[in-house]
Amino acid sequence: MSDIDVELGPVDYIVVEWPQGSPPNGEAFPHLVDLVDRGIIRLLDLAFVQKDEEGNVLAIDISDLNLEGDPELAVFVGVSSGLLDEEDYESAGEILDPGVAAAILLYENRWAAPFATALRKAGARLVASGRIPVNELISTLDEIDKEQA
Repeated sequence: MSDIDVELGPVDYIVVEWPQGSPPNGEAFPHLVDLVDRGIIRLLDLAFVQKDEEGNVLAIDISDLNLEGDPELAVFVGVSSGLLDEEDYESAGEILDPGVAAAILLYENRWAAPFATALRKAGARLVASGRIPVNELISTLDEIDKEQA
């Protein structure tokens, strides 16, 4: 099987930070589990990091997070493809403020795999991609609504 025949969707990452004194509470984990269960995404890596006051980025083991015994958390223990490394943690740390914790998620968009595979087989190649931050999108839509009112 050639690389072109491998059914693989686009792979994205996100870094989500929590302000100092406001650690993750586990409320979002059931939604992530649902996305995986429905085959919309395949979670490749989930890592937690914290930037201390001196600017050092430290990996946090998921089992060390205080999520009040949230049973959903156990699903994520050991989620690691090995694709994320220390350099990725440091890169994420560059955008974090001192004292905050963050989650780094690396995931495959499984919903797009058949489409992406068909494009590769037809000789197409991705030449650009991007993402519009949700807050910007909402703000723009609000402005459009105001202009139309």
